[in-house]
Amino acid sequence: MGMLSLPGFLSCGKKKDFNLSNEKDAQASSSDENLERGNWSNKADYLLSMVGYAVGLGNVWRFPYLTYQNGGGAFLIPYTLMLALAGLPLFFMECSLGQFASLGPVSIWRILPLFQGVGITMVIISTFVTIYYNVIIAYALYYLFASFQKVLPWSDCFSWADEFCSKTRLVSDCNATLDGEIIHANYSFITNNNLTCMNGTINYKPVQFPSEQYWNKVTLQRSSGLDETGNIVWYLALCLLLSWMIVGAALFKGIKSSGKVVYFTALFPYVILLILLVRGATLEGAWDGIEYYIGTQSNITKLMEAEVWKDAATQIFYSLSVAWGGLVALSSYNKFHNNCYSDAIIVCVTNCATSIFAGFAIFSILGHMAFVSKRPVSEVVDSGFDLAFVAYPEALSELPVSPLWSFLFFFMLVLLGLDSQFASIETLITTIHDIYPEVMKKLRVHITLGVCILLFFLGLICVTQAGIYWVNLIDHFCAGWGILIAAVLEITGIVYIYGGNRFIEDIEMMIGKKSRLFWLWWRMCWFFITPVLLMAILVWSLVTFSTPTYGSVLYPTWGTIVGWCMIVFCVIWIPVIAIVKIAKAEGNLCQRIVSCCRPAANWGPYLECHRGERYSHVVDPKKEKEHEIPTVSGFVY
Repeated sequence: MGMLSLPGFLSCGKKKDFNLSNEKDAQASSSDENLERGNWSNKADYLLSMVGYAVGLGNVWRFPYLTYQNGGGAFLIPYTLMLALAGLPLFFMECSLGQFASLGPVSIWRILPLFQGVGITMVIISTFVTIYYNVIIAYALYYLFASFQKVLPWSDCFSWADEFCSKTRLVSDCNATLDGEIIHANYSFITNNNLTCMNGTINYKPVQFPSEQYWNKVTLQRSSGLDETGNIVWYLALCLLLSWMIVGAALFKGIKSSGKVVYFTALFPYVILLILLVRGATLEGAWDGIEYYIGTQSNITKLMEAEVWKDAATQIFYSLSVAWGGLVALSSYNKFHNNCYSDAIIVCVTNCATSIFAGFAIFSILGHMAFVSKRPVSEVVDSGFDLAFVAYPEALSELPVSPLWSFLFFFMLVLLGLDSQFASIETLITTIHDIYPEVMKKLRVHITLGVCILLFFLGLICVTQAGIYWVNLIDHFCAGWGILIAAVLEITGIVYIYGGNRFIEDIEMMIGKKSRLFWLWWRMCWFFITPVLLMAILVWSLVTFSTPTYGSVLYPTWGTIVGWCMIVFCVIWIPVIAIVKIAKAEGNLCQRIVSCCRPAANWGPYLECHRGERYSHVVDPKKEKEHEIPTVSGFVY
């Protein structure tokens, strides 16, 4: 078999070749099982990296709002069901896939060469997302630095504010009773005549809270629309540069360095969430916020609405980061016999529990804000950017020692964003490593820094005065349909073309033989339930598509066209690569298609000692040229 002459197949790293030190990757160590690609230093590194990747900003700024909007505690029913039916099956599948072959999201498609474009689509979408995701981290960094002041700059209407800025709602006019008759008058007349406004007739002046104007006028220096690019906001550009420097520094040695950084970035947000929850629970009005979150009487009738189930499925799907390529990339550094089944359960449950826990911390303080400003909680609750950079900062500014709470909150956002970003960039680096392994062995640090520098410059458009519109545009198009399309094709290809039962046998090579009863649930999900749910979400998303907007600002036609071009650029590789594969195959059309639907000659466990009889035929990757295995644009399948 030639085992002793090949450093990549040294009996799982137990025997060493004399020239090994010159061959192994910069992130591999002598204790690793896979001496070419490297492995996680220990299980905790991997689990924390996976938790950090899955638990992101959406857990804090989207899930609590969805729960409130969709029936309170009743929303946890569809949310849990969608976790079991769609999220967990896909998560387990991707973790198993990456660990089995020790390959990234593109090279993993040796399993089904016809679908290699799916892996390319995942990587391109991840690239787009990393560009704008780091911009959001830059926003959080800016607010973090702005919190180092005795008085928070958004706590009142200072010099940057206009006449519409106000900390309280101002009454414009209302109805009142004068000499037995109902009159409608402005508020100054009402107060001058000692009259009282009738309930339900009060109209308020259009005002903006200080935090909203600070976000738009100071932080973003927001222009009127996508047409007005304006200048680069220099302090946001510096925060973006700092963010990329942190990412580059954490990844300069690959998983060996990032695996240690996540001990802090993945765990400390939980400490901050607990601090915010304890502080929030002690404030007046906190219970009002909690009531709006889970409700003293959950609205079970909401479960009859299809929109609620769609929201639950979508939130689970995006929260777990399936079909982005990151799960495959991170799992590819596991040792072959790692229990990926228990890992998937642990990470998914942790992710969902974090979302629920974060909701209590967020809504307790929003409830206090509603109490102080004498408004209903529904008027201070929001999601996304408005929650993170308007509503919650406004609430924090009302607390004693507000700079401290503001610092903690934005520090938490930075950490939540960074560990997700680490995994996204590692996905790109892993893809490059699988395509050019010899180059990566020598130049890993240089290539990692080069990728970070390139993505920094690509992200500068997002820190112009029109930057928020670009962030919203990329998120609207790239982080939606492309991922759903990739997920549907991924599960369909593996289960129905490669073979679901065959894939289960691959998993059992890693985690040991399991009973038919054990696999019953996974077969039900993989063969039917999960693909149907994903298709339903995809169709629903297409049917309910609306042109992107940011608040009340409409996007120009050319902006929408650019968005469509981005998503087309992401998914076009699926048919293009399929056509190229078929064209390069031999025989008639049917024979070529059948050939491309079979696993490549080099598909199987990365190390020879793990292949057993089932994969004893696998071609040694180092001798691929001798077997003339076809490649497309450098991607070896």
